[in-house]
Amino acid sequence: MELETASRQDLLGLIAALRATVAEQQATIEALQARVQELERRLGGGSPRGMPGHKAQAAPAEGAKRPRKRRAVNRARRRSPPTHRVVHALEQCPACGSGLVGGTVQRTREVLDVVPTRYRVVEQVYLARQCPLCRKRRVPPAALGATVVGRQRLGLRLVSLIATLREEGRLPYRTIQWYLRTVHGLRLSSGAIVGTCQRVARQGRAAAAQLREQVRASPRVHADETGWREAGRNGSVWTFSTPTVRYFGYGDRSKGMVDAALGPAFAGVLLSDFYAAYHHYEGVKQRCWAHLLREIHELAVAYPEDPSVQAWAAEVGAVYRQARTFPGATPAERRWRRRQYEQRLLALCQPYLAVPAAPQRRLCARIERHLAELFVFVAEPEVPADNNAAERSLRHLVMARNFSGGTRSPCGTDTKMVLASLFGTWRAQDLNPYRACRQLLIESQV
Repeated sequence: MELETASRQDLLGLIAALRATVAEQQATIEALQARVQELERRLGGGSPRGMPGHKAQAAPAEGAKRPRKRRAVNRARRRSPPTHRVVHALEQCPACGSGLVGGTVQRTREVLDVVPTRYRVVEQVYLARQCPLCRKRRVPPAALGATVVGRQRLGLRLVSLIATLREEGRLPYRTIQWYLRTVHGLRLSSGAIVGTCQRVARQGRAAAAQLREQVRASPRVHADETGWREAGRNGSVWTFSTPTVRYFGYGDRSKGMVDAALGPAFAGVLLSDFYAAYHHYEGVKQRCWAHLLREIHELAVAYPEDPSVQAWAAEVGAVYRQARTFPGATPAERRWRRRQYEQRLLALCQPYLAVPAAPQRRLCARIERHLAELFVFVAEPEVPADNNAAERSLRHLVMARNFSGGTRSPCGTDTKMVLASLFGTWRAQDLNPYRACRQLLIESQV
């Protein structure tokens, strides 16, 4: 019915019909409310407990409580052993004022807090004492190897704290200044903090060289590089890492950096991306499937309407997934299966190698060139299929670069590389960096 053109009689009829519908709905609501009240009465009265829409459950009978099921692992927060104890007790009764006697523990409460400690100035006094027989004056040697490095005035704890805040905490020098001044009341110049980090790097240079030797002796090494600016000039930071060792070096992006880090005697498996600086290594190489699959995915996204690209990307991914899940038991079976996967992958790429216009031709040519370096992980299960470990080891430096932009001098770069190698290794070995740094400084003086 068109309300604008309806007659008065039609409108009155519509109003009467609507009133009848409203009255019918009100009667239905009243009947439902009565039914709800009846059900609540049967359940014991009152509104049902629990979330709306949940069925009410009958209350358990008195005395029929089931014992709580014991958990296999206690998930409750464990309390720390108390270092101090404060006892709260009333001396008089709040009601009558009588003195209270005795006392039993009603409850305890754990409060965790830290106390800012002011720095200490320890004066080392050397007394000259005279021998009554030979009449010579004797002065004790300055044996402070566990307290301070050399003739500097900053103690090992303070030096280790500054280096840990700088490298592990990634704090700028001015923020370290603020922390020492605010929490410990110690005022140090920026030059003193910079010099402290350089001193730790000098003491740890021999340990960093040992880390490089451990990398060279490892059966497999992850390698990667990223950009780094020194005094406004572009360069690269290289990482060579194992599951427990991190070694970093600074230089250009040439293959010489790989040779300098690994040395001529390295004969392990080199895991890397497809950068040309790794091509000349004549040993066994495993190229990163994460990089390859990422570029294949980007190609599929760039050509969503090309069925050949979509099919090729899906088939390459299927070959990789089958290779990852291959449960070969014997070395001979794994070597045979490796050759099978190489042949299957090459068969997928050959139709596009002779087609210059094919979008996947570039990736197919890369796969053909590095075919023998893609399925090493099938024949050797201990070798990963990707180079994610190298990227994770570089993440700390990448974040520092994004904040600072790099270093300002060769000395600063050398300090950064040594500290990154030391603290990165301690991080990989799950060691406390502050304690490990202090122990390194003590051992470097022996």
